[in-house]
Amino acid sequence: MTDTRAASAASAPPERSPWPALWALVIGFFMILVDTTIVSVANPAIKAALDPSTNNLDNVVWVTSAYLLTYAVPLLVTGRLGDRFGPKNVYLVGLAIFTIASLACGLASSLEVLIIARAVQGLGAALMTPQTMAVITRTFPPQRRGAAMGLWGATAGVATLVGPLAGGLLVDGLGWEWIFFINIPVGVIGFIAALILVPQLPQSTHKFDFLGVALSAVGLFLIVFGLQEGEHFDWAAWIWAMVAAGVVVMALFVWTQARSKTEPLVPLDLFRDRNFSVSNLAIAAVGFTVTSMALPQMFYLQLARGLTPTESALLLVPLAILSGVLAPFAGKLLDRTDPRVLLVPGLLLVGGSLGLYTALILNDAPIWAFLIPSALMGIGNAGMWGPLATTATRNLPPRQAGAGAGIYNTTRTVGSVIGSASIAAFMQARLEANLPGAGDATQSFGSGSLPPQVVEGFTNAMGQSLFLPIGVIFVGLIAVLFMKRPSVIRPHGSPRDAAPAEAQAAPAAAE
Repeated sequence: MTDTRAASAASAPPERSPWPALWALVIGFFMILVDTTIVSVANPAIKAALDPSTNNLDNVVWVTSAYLLTYAVPLLVTGRLGDRFGPKNVYLVGLAIFTIASLACGLASSLEVLIIARAVQGLGAALMTPQTMAVITRTFPPQRRGAAMGLWGATAGVATLVGPLAGGLLVDGLGWEWIFFINIPVGVIGFIAALILVPQLPQSTHKFDFLGVALSAVGLFLIVFGLQEGEHFDWAAWIWAMVAAGVVVMALFVWTQARSKTEPLVPLDLFRDRNFSVSNLAIAAVGFTVTSMALPQMFYLQLARGLTPTESALLLVPLAILSGVLAPFAGKLLDRTDPRVLLVPGLLLVGGSLGLYTALILNDAPIWAFLIPSALMGIGNAGMWGPLATTATRNLPPRQAGAGAGIYNTTRTVGSVIGSASIAAFMQARLEANLPGAGDATQSFGSGSLPPQVVEGFTNAMGQSLFLPIGVIFVGLIAVLFMKRPSVIRPHGSPRDAAPAEAQAAPAAAE
């Protein structure tokens, strides 16, 4: 029996490396991340081209809001679709939708058409995102998953820089349409690479929880829409009623999931894993922080200090370079150690860099000094994104990889939406406190350089606004302290496990 096994093992083909598949998926993931930031730079040009007849900025905001809504709301469902129909198939469908919608965005002749095309683009992104994490979970064994998630985190760091820079260069050089046209060749290359390099993974025969799908979609839509549009409608009573209704619907959704006799959309037993639960809480805090911290910084640099969007983005170069270079090393280290060894200093560095940003803003520091907190932020990011994703997915069973990835990405996205809405309200409150009557003159804050008499008050308001993301990132820091050491950690110097968990399970099943 032993000889038979040895002969079979000797004649078996070599184990396929999961790295080429991951690199293929990173192309699409990178495109999604860039597209969340590249449009913000082009909004003024889009308004001038497609909505020049009004002074109202709210219409063009929907170019971003429509994308965010259709991206955030379906994530729970699209994660499970990957489990049912295979992550490769769902990813390819999402990438095709995203690429075709990008062409429609660039060809849009009216703002309404652009908003609709952006909504379709968001749906494509929602189909793609959970599959990247699911493929990592299902093709890399737990002992090697940290390095893979390190690449995932490095992609996020580099996209942080490329989005604003590419947006500024394309809009200035070729026109706003090209921020969407650039996705077409990238999407085609990414589709071909994924088609060839990503393996077809076993599909799980899931029963779809249609009640859960409906409740989660309605609940998330009410919450996300209310938070996204609350500032626009001055947080009217009906906005609060919409958010409250969304919370009630989501509570009903959780109740039905707990009582489901078949297969729930969200397997609540995943939250019995303490590290999965803590990672979801921490990534919500990270999503909130990363989204909310950029707005006061960019407003300050461009309006109070007179920098162009491209010059402002160049201050992020240390962040992107250090995050991209260090994230893979952090991932390899995570394979050998307790995640808190990286997460605690990583989150501390992010919070500390935000504190330094605040001090520099309030003290009118020279522009070059802002490169220092940018570098610290890059180091912190390397110890934050990948380690959180790895810790969340390390113990997920393969058949629930898509569901877990969907939950994780939904949590991150909802945290980002709450951060976006919260920082807008907090900035307005600080402006009113430092410049009484500023609410009656907000239009002037987007029209170029500020009048000298308001620069000091505006600067103080922007610096004080960063107290909000600082507080929230420390909530995430406290959360990760409650993690526990994973049961699967490869000791330093031990041989690398070549076979993924699914591959290792196959011989046992055959016996």
